[in-house]
Amino acid sequence: MVSRSILDLVRVREGFDPRQALDNARDLAAHAEGWGYRRFWVAEHHNMPGIASAATAVVIAHIAAGSHTIRVGAGGIMLPNHAPMVIAEQFGTLAHLFPGRIDLGLGRAPGTDQVTMRALRRSLENADNFPNDVLELQAYLAPEQPGQTLRAVPATGTQVPLWILGSSTYGAQLAAALGLPYAFASHFAPEQLLPALDIYRARFQPSAQLAKPYAMAGINVVAAETDAEARRLATTQQMSVTDIFRGSRGLSRPPIDDIETYWSPMEKAQARRFLARSVVGGPQAVRAGLEAFVAETQVDEVMIVSDVFDHAARLRSYEIIAEVLPAPAEA
Repeated sequence: MVSRSILDLVRVREGFDPRQALDNARDLAAHAEGWGYRRFWVAEHHNMPGIASAATAVVIAHIAAGSHTIRVGAGGIMLPNHAPMVIAEQFGTLAHLFPGRIDLGLGRAPGTDQVTMRALRRSLENADNFPNDVLELQAYLAPEQPGQTLRAVPATGTQVPLWILGSSTYGAQLAAALGLPYAFASHFAPEQLLPALDIYRARFQPSAQLAKPYAMAGINVVAAETDAEARRLATTQQMSVTDIFRGSRGLSRPPIDDIETYWSPMEKAQARRFLARSVVGGPQAVRAGLEAFVAETQVDEVMIVSDVFDHAARLRSYEIIAEVLPAPAEA
């Protein structure tokens, strides 16, 4: 059996406001805890009206306060946007508020466009400093050293677990070199999943945090009582992805009966490549799809995105996934 976790986009739906998106994320985490999910992550995105997780540490606090045991964290923080000391302060604070429950996944991409990067007072050059920034952040979270004069209060000694995130082989190499767990964003960048996992496992160097490789991979899953209903629910994500290629990211849309009326043949091909790592269907199809994904990748954990418009239907999707993919006893 493999551990299963959730990556929630904190989607703002048409007809609703960001507060509802934040409360829905909190509610989903509380349910997921009861269904045996191991982690609940949110990601840093900026200048995107349909995603309410820009202030990622604040969102994590809101979600963690509504649950009791599930690990809550960032999948991830885009470190080039921030000074490592500030992130250490934020996540050290979270670690004191929710002991033993906070994860910190780190990404190298800015998570936004260049105009927004300038508004964040950052630049593309910051990405080149990513390995050193990770080490600096790790040092702030470590126990205090003799003669240390610079501290990220109250982060010192919290040792919040770090993850390296990636959508290419770069992150795999860095995670292996630093001896950190690795999460691949195959839910939107599926092409290099298998090469990245091979590199990570082959080059892994044990560290104080991790003795052997630990890999997670993202996958889109939409589950419903029937295959037909799941396909209909999945049109919400298909429209969102199509809008990305149109350069018109907006709010999450309710599902439609015929997705062919929404996209062009070229957009359909683009969206299918983007969503290649997806499982859509009723319980039997979802079980088969997830088992095949785990067998192919041999990952230790799957990070599931179920981008469903209606909150009740999204809860049911994750419940079905939990029913067909049992969690290990220790999760």
